[in-house]
Amino acid sequence: MRSREIEQYKESLRLSKLQRETLIGLLLGDAHLETQNGGGTYRLEVEYGIRQNLYVDHLYDLFREWVLTRPRHKRDDSHNNLWFQTVSHRAFRFYAHQFYVERKKRVPRLIHRFLTPRGLAYWFMDDASLKSRESKGVLFNTQGFLKADVERLTDLLVRRFDIKATLRAQREGWQVYVSGKSFERFRELVEPFVLSSMRYKLPAARITQMPKK
Repeated sequence: MRSREIEQYKESLRLSKLQRETLIGLLLGDAHLETQNGGGTYRLEVEYGIRQNLYVDHLYDLFREWVLTRPRHKRDDSHNNLWFQTVSHRAFRFYAHQFYVERKKRVPRLIHRFLTPRGLAYWFMDDASLKSRESKGVLFNTQGFLKADVERLTDLLVRRFDIKATLRAQREGWQVYVSGKSFERFRELVEPFVLSSMRYKLPAARITQMPKK
């Protein structure tokens, strides 16, 4: 497309409810927004290791109308990644204002209004793992956030989603830890949205009672 055609095309773009919910989960994880014109517009950029190619393809399909080129490789001595970025658009400006303070990513004060079970699932797929398959505790890698931000996330999980969550100290910062006692509840919320390629991160629920004869 020529630049004028691109600008005309961008005028027709609107974020869908599905895209908005997914975007919240991605921004709690590794995705980021960037601007090239002092905050007038922003674009979404996602980048993951080559082993997550199915996940990258899924996100590309989800935001396809916002992306002008297919996912591309980015290689150096220590990384072999896939990435893509959307067009710059004012639709992302609201989320940039919520998630960034002086160019540093923060957890929005109104995150309780934005995070849905779908967003929780994408946050999980993007940036979480099991502590162990025996305990089924879930660890979210939130070390890049300030402690107050991580506290806001744990409070949200407890109050809105009825999930037992606490802070877990790490050398690099603080993680959100979802207790294995809440695994069944956590799984109930996110399972409908977890991709088949990510099912390895979400084992079967624990058996809490003897089966009926």
